[in-house]
Amino acid sequence: MNRALRIHNLTRRFGALTAVDRISLEIDTGEIFGLVGPDGAGKTTTLRLLSGLVNPDEGEVWIAGRDVRREPDAVRDRIGYMAQRFGLYVDLTVRENVFFYADLFGIGRDERDQRMGRLLRMTRMEPFENRTAGKLSGGMKQKLALMCTLLHRPEILILDEPTTGVDPVSRRDFWAILYQLVKEGLTVLVATAYLDEAERCNRVGLMHRGRLIRCEAPDVLRRNMDETCYELRAPDLRRARAILEAHAGVLSAEPAGDALHLFLSPDVDSPAAVEMSLARERIQPISLRQIVPSLEDVFIALIRKTDREARL
Repeated sequence: MNRALRIHNLTRRFGALTAVDRISLEIDTGEIFGLVGPDGAGKTTTLRLLSGLVNPDEGEVWIAGRDVRREPDAVRDRIGYMAQRFGLYVDLTVRENVFFYADLFGIGRDERDQRMGRLLRMTRMEPFENRTAGKLSGGMKQKLALMCTLLHRPEILILDEPTTGVDPVSRRDFWAILYQLVKEGLTVLVATAYLDEAERCNRVGLMHRGRLIRCEAPDVLRRNMDETCYELRAPDLRRARAILEAHAGVLSAEPAGDALHLFLSPDVDSPAAVEMSLARERIQPISLRQIVPSLEDVFIALIRKTDREARL
């Protein structure tokens, strides 16, 4: 399998803050890779490092076999980078924005018109090509930004939280476009705050405090935790949670609708011990059953585990 992207020991500091901390990663050609993490985890800085917009303090990055630091022009031709706030011109129409970016990429008129027509059809933006960007919905603005990013036919598409603030239908449409692009051979690296979007990726990297703490396929992440996940139902979930968080074997106990999802270390604690502890506090009746955790459950538990290990 060809590697679209290789990172080794990537590190970036801003004064005393280490925003990206010794990340190593490989992404295959044709893969959708999701980078997930809370605000401040280092996702945007990582993407800017990969795009050559920021230089690393340590480490190396190769895009399509090219060294980002030594061959910036060759890398720039091979990537499409869509920032959180893409530079659309709100007073220009959809067509005029595309023309502007085509000029920046040095794309001739005939080729520009051909590529624009295809992108308009792909994004279903044909009815809006004469509408000014400032009058587009959030979802349509993101589609226009994607069109501009794809004009020069990059090999790797790097997206920084492209659907933040976009309605669910537009988010679904955006992902349908990404799947179509991947079928055509594009590689996609997307940072997202939505864990349901992370489920759509081939693999997911979980970032926390600048580090890549786990990197697996979503299904593998859900099923390969050392701790076992349980769903707890009880009359007083707030008290139950406070009691359980004091248990040495409980990694996390988080609200999930009208229940708690808790991760239990089997070599430290047991479901029977949890039930006895709650019974002593007269929290009854309870229902405790083992479940397959959601990606959100896993992510929260891994953050708790990483922070706990850092304190030891």
